[in-house]
Amino acid sequence: MPMNFVPQETEKKVLLILRVLRDADEPLGARVIARRLRDYGVTLSERTVRYHLKLMDERGLTRLVGRRDGRVITEKGRDELRDARVRDKVGFAISRIETLAFRTTFDPQSRKGLVPINVSFIPKDRFEEALVAMRPAFESGICVSDLVKVAREGERLGEVLVPERMVGFATVCSIVVNGTLLKAGVPMDSKFGGILQIKDGRPLRFVELIHYAGSSLDPSEAFIRAKMTAVRGVAERGEGKILANFREVPALCRPIVEEVLVRLSKARIGGVLVMGEMSEEVCEVPVELNKMGIILIGGLNPVACVQEVGIDVENRAMSTVMEYQELESFWEVS
Repeated sequence: MPMNFVPQETEKKVLLILRVLRDADEPLGARVIARRLRDYGVTLSERTVRYHLKLMDERGLTRLVGRRDGRVITEKGRDELRDARVRDKVGFAISRIETLAFRTTFDPQSRKGLVPINVSFIPKDRFEEALVAMRPAFESGICVSDLVKVAREGERLGEVLVPERMVGFATVCSIVVNGTLLKAGVPMDSKFGGILQIKDGRPLRFVELIHYAGSSLDPSEAFIRAKMTAVRGVAERGEGKILANFREVPALCRPIVEEVLVRLSKARIGGVLVMGEMSEEVCEVPVELNKMGIILIGGLNPVACVQEVGIDVENRAMSTVMEYQELESFWEVS
């Protein structure tokens, strides 16, 4: 039955189930799918998920694998997801940010808990070359953290399975700032991701931007894919274009924000490039009344360096969460 004839509420559930299966890269049963749907704010019983899966099997969107109820997404299901209605896609990025911020449990003092990560898949025969390409970004601090995680094919980074012939590379996502501030009682409004021009080693202005509220994917993914960055130029000459994110917080919360950022810094997590004054524009971006603007460095900047030297990388920004204690220094990895 064509998607157009499916009730809207049912269609939304189908699309979310397809997203869960696409991100899993392995067969999932109804129980696991139901649990992961809660990350999107959708509560369905295991029985209801199983009912939808049966209908999706009949339409060729999913396929049963093995004797149990494990399903995988089919190519037709991937096509359906790519062609999903625009209004279902709009705002998906901001929803993902809010979900990962809520799932962040990292405590900078104890250095324990979950941190949000980006996951990149790099061809394993070019991984050593990719590490060399990333080195300038980490040396110059054009990253959220120098803590990373490497996984080989068949291994996992958080909930993400690394496919064949690939190496998984996890970088700390800037949403860690959102999540840590949220736990401290400070609301952070995520406005947009963009390309920030750097001149003479100082941030100048945003030259491109994508608002999270109107985007179906992370802006960093789009900018890297479009080859719009010049991160290596910033690292080597102090001039170029990097991935950055613009946030706003209540100006009255500044003391708490500064305290949290100091704690994060001691845990080797940074990423704050600029913090403005109350209601004053930051890098030519206007700020709302009684708010202050904050520019965060994009967590995928080191990986952008890899794309800049001609190595194709598949990125899954704002991908999942993993234990802070599983991360290791980039310098040990490289």
